[in-house]
Amino acid sequence: MKKTAAAKKTASATKKATSAAKKAAPAEKSAPAKKALAKKTPAKKAAVAKRGAPAKKAPVAPKKATAAVKGVAPAKAVAAGTPGGESHTALVRRARRIDRELAEVYPYAHPELDFENPFQLLVATVLSAQTTDLRVNQTTPALFAAYPTPEDLAAANPERVEEILRPCGFFRAKTRSVIGLSKALTEDFGGEVPGRLEDLVKLPGVGRKTAFVVMGNAFGRPGITVDTHFQRLVRRWQWTDQTDPDKIEAAVGTLFPKSDWTDLSHHVIWHGRRICHARKPACGACPIAPLCPAYGEGETDPEKARKLLKYEKAGLPGQRLRPPQAYLDAGGIPAPPLGAG
Repeated sequence: MKKTAAAKKTASATKKATSAAKKAAPAEKSAPAKKALAKKTPAKKAAVAKRGAPAKKAPVAPKKATAAVKGVAPAKAVAAGTPGGESHTALVRRARRIDRELAEVYPYAHPELDFENPFQLLVATVLSAQTTDLRVNQTTPALFAAYPTPEDLAAANPERVEEILRPCGFFRAKTRSVIGLSKALTEDFGGEVPGRLEDLVKLPGVGRKTAFVVMGNAFGRPGITVDTHFQRLVRRWQWTDQTDPDKIEAAVGTLFPKSDWTDLSHHVIWHGRRICHARKPACGACPIAPLCPAYGEGETDPEKARKLLKYEKAGLPGQRLRPPQAYLDAGGIPAPPLGAG
């Protein structure tokens, strides 16, 4: 009997010990789990932080960093498409050096249309389409003598105006344009030429090129004049490979400060008229030959090239009948009036 009681007591003690061990086991197991979790949590946070790091990219350049001309692409976009494969920085340096060289060659560069006020410049610029500035300058004296103000031209007899403008070519369309813009000036702007691009381009026959000529030369507001000479030369110099005038204006605008745009236009246009001609450029007499990727497209022999020069450098008269005094002081010769040559 005693043995049986002792066995029962031993079995009861063993059962209690086993139960306590089972209860203690989860506690012992949870401690390492918590420790592992504690170690894992910082690592997980670090991994999340690492994955989130790329989100903190360098800020994108603000839109105002582009040139203040509608349609201008950011500088990086222009650099990727430079025709000569130059970096944008290298292209800017070369373009500005060309402009500095041309400024020394043509220190008296000016608009080659005769005008005494914004209205005359506006009309003359519209008339210069598809003809030379010389022909316009020979024609406008009679026009402005008969119709000196927008009000006068707005009320003019179209047939009479057509007769005056006949030497300019496309005289019927140009008559409609100059009479139309004169009426618009009279009715919408009190007979005054507006100085804002958005107002000028609303006038009949006036596009961005004409507007920038007027803004830059009558109001002193910078603008790039993309005429046929300008288009030809900037492509030859690989400043851009664009063919649309608005896109050329935007691309070239990124290469120069805005304050240089008007004088830049004069320098390029003067060089295109005098040396870098469309059909046979005078490469052998060009002052910027070392900077020109297109050197060799024209005559490279210096003597033969000099014979190709036009206007004052060849002793010939320029475009204006009444050129600025600086041009005359530099040896420039006025153009002859209509019928004199």
